[in-house]
Amino acid sequence: MCVEATPPPSARVTRRGVLAGAAALAGTMAGAGPAAAAAAGETRPAPSTSRPHGGSLVIRGGTLLDPATGEVTENAVVVIADGTVRAAGHRDDVAVPHGAEILDAHGRWILPGLVDAHIHLSTAAEARDAVRKGATSARSGSTSFYQDIAVRELARHSPALAPRLTAAGVFVTPDLGDTVLADPDLTPLARLKDGVRSAEALRRVVEVNLARGADVIKTRVNERAGLPEQDPLTQVYSHDQLAEIVAAARRRGKGVLCHSYSERGCHDAVTAGIRSLEHGAFVGERTLHEMRRRGTYFTPTLTAIAGLAESTNPVLAERGRAYLPVLKRAVLAAHELGVPLAAGTDSSGGTVRPIGGEVELMRAAGLPALDAIRTATTGAARLLGLDRTAGRLARGFAGDAILVDGDPLADVSVLKRPVRIVRAGYAL
Repeated sequence: MCVEATPPPSARVTRRGVLAGAAALAGTMAGAGPAAAAAAGETRPAPSTSRPHGGSLVIRGGTLLDPATGEVTENAVVVIADGTVRAAGHRDDVAVPHGAEILDAHGRWILPGLVDAHIHLSTAAEARDAVRKGATSARSGSTSFYQDIAVRELARHSPALAPRLTAAGVFVTPDLGDTVLADPDLTPLARLKDGVRSAEALRRVVEVNLARGADVIKTRVNERAGLPEQDPLTQVYSHDQLAEIVAAARRRGKGVLCHSYSERGCHDAVTAGIRSLEHGAFVGERTLHEMRRRGTYFTPTLTAIAGLAESTNPVLAERGRAYLPVLKRAVLAAHELGVPLAAGTDSSGGTVRPIGGEVELMRAAGLPALDAIRTATTGAARLLGLDRTAGRLARGFAGDAILVDGDPLADVSVLKRPVRIVRAGYAL
């Protein structure tokens, strides 16, 4: 059975309601106004996507690290006005505006806010937690009911409450489960005997996501590692099915991130044209070479695999112990080949793990400290299309920063414990 080839409704009409419902699920008031308008039958524009005015702040003293160049500046000054860096450098080279609010960073290191390139944020509390653990920018790995789109809007209007978020909407997966209730246009998929597998069904999920305002599309090629009853080496979508998803996303200028484990699955996903490979524990050399050729990113989520090893479930614990060293070797091989790497924690279910822990695992995999830091700054920012916004504290970049006690080039673990966070010029 196929899904009727009817187009999804206008994004202008439906996105309002989805944002309101997702905001309620996320425990935010980001969509309260549109929700009330919808109930009253009024027509209001979708939430503004313009960049909000942020705070103004001067970070003074401390040692500034620029991940792009590796340059270290002692006794540094960073001037942030309206949420944007206006100047950064040695105190002798940067004028401090009269009357500016000062954040004293003496004795600490100053870095740009970190980027978590794979995280599941479904509530306002999780969004705040991510920021306070250092992730001032992030990419969603999908949510069940479009909560990530509401979190993205929350970040635009109240940046201190959430990371700047690239939203993925709902997962393109064979079995949507209760996610068919996320939108009326998904409910016809519930009657498909074989699930979301036909070209029409795959396109439908992508189209509904994009109509709701998703920035990227998330899909899978293998089953999940975090469910003991599933085999993460079992392939659920073929190369042709993945190519259908990629084509549907590309028609609207969007990329695809793909949950992957087996070598064959990884290769099918990469050659189908995905933008980034997620997890990828058993990715092989031929696929890594193909990734380098295509510029495909690798987001290994070492944090998630290490977490499996701590599980009380014996199947998951053994899986984590077996997969983690294999994945570390794959990460090092990717780095040595020049495959771009991005850090992501795959945090979900109410527990937000610090993105600095992923940097620490990248370092443990064999990356030099600066390169490990780049996976959560300049590298991840480039993957998210934020390479002129996030990942550096330089003129014109976002006023997002973390302060840490200790030299991250000597010990990257200090990134797990930021002592102060600055988000869009607001000190938290």
